[in-house]
Amino acid sequence: MNLTDALYFRLSADPADGGVRLAGAGGGGGGGGDTVTAPDKVTVPEEETEGSLDQPWHVLVFNDPVNLMQYVTFVLQRVFGYSAKKAEQMMLDVHQKGKCIVWTGERERAEHYTQQLQAHQLLSSMQKAG
Repeated sequence: MNLTDALYFRLSADPADGGVRLAGAGGGGGGGGDTVTAPDKVTVPEEETEGSLDQPWHVLVFNDPVNLMQYVTFVLQRVFGYSAKKAEQMMLDVHQKGKCIVWTGERERAEHYTQQLQAHQLLSSMQKAG
């Protein structure tokens, strides 16, 4: 069998044995093919279980050499509605420790807040709590 014949193979159901037959589409292959038996049960792993949807997520802000501390405080107040005192304390944590968890909650809102912070040019990400 040459490369051209190999490219013209097709799958066809073989009702006699419940498998799948590879059948050549003409040209020297004889039309016969190998039979591959389908598995009895196919298990598809779940990427997210219901329990993982309820897990809280953290929104983190990281220190960077670009943004002024006053600007970070302003953005935290604007995005989350925090008081000036709370936003300033979080900004100091970011500045001194390198990062700070600024919000914890459901995943969809965490994604939204992370995008808002990034739109304001702050280094931010989200991660699963726990």
